[in-house]
Amino acid sequence: MLTIFGRKKVTTDRVAHIFAHNIVETVESGFEDVAGFINDSPEFVVSPNIAPDDFGKFLMIVIAGNYGYINQHFSDGLDKQITDAITQKLAPAFEMTPTEFSMKVKEYKECMSRANHPSKNIVYAMSKGVFLKYNLVEFQEEYFRAMKNPNPIFLKNLDELMKNFLWNWEVFNEKYKVVSNGLH
Repeated sequence: MLTIFGRKKVTTDRVAHIFAHNIVETVESGFEDVAGFINDSPEFVVSPNIAPDDFGKFLMIVIAGNYGYINQHFSDGLDKQITDAITQKLAPAFEMTPTEFSMKVKEYKECMSRANHPSKNIVYAMSKGVFLKYNLVEFQEEYFRAMKNPNPIFLKNLDELMKNFLWNWEVFNEKYKVVSNGLH
């Protein structure tokens, strides 16, 4: 790899490979703790009993959240090139075509955005996505169940966990200069 002012050049394909591999590994290794946190949360009157290996929806929430975060760190079309390359890498792992995978990510992003409206905070959207996709409303005390809203204490604590699943593009961009695949 060539370096520019101390930063290594990497292509969007290489970025996609690094991201896809690491995000899946992070979710697979971290979801057991997330499930444990949810199951043991005192804000629920009945434990949701989420299985430690039931991380498919969680992985999609994390991917959707991170896709929304990429455009805050790249411009000039690099954000779209990166997300397209990530989609190409991840779609086969979900036994989907890239188009199907893109539609699934879009569905999750829209669900999270609606649940989080009017806030644009991605971490909050991810937490609300977990709440919705795992149907956690049913396990709350009657007051919050009737409102169909998450207990704010639970949500605040989940936000702290969700921060660990956002890719740190600031640190990545300090080490690497991302270039289009054709520009080495």
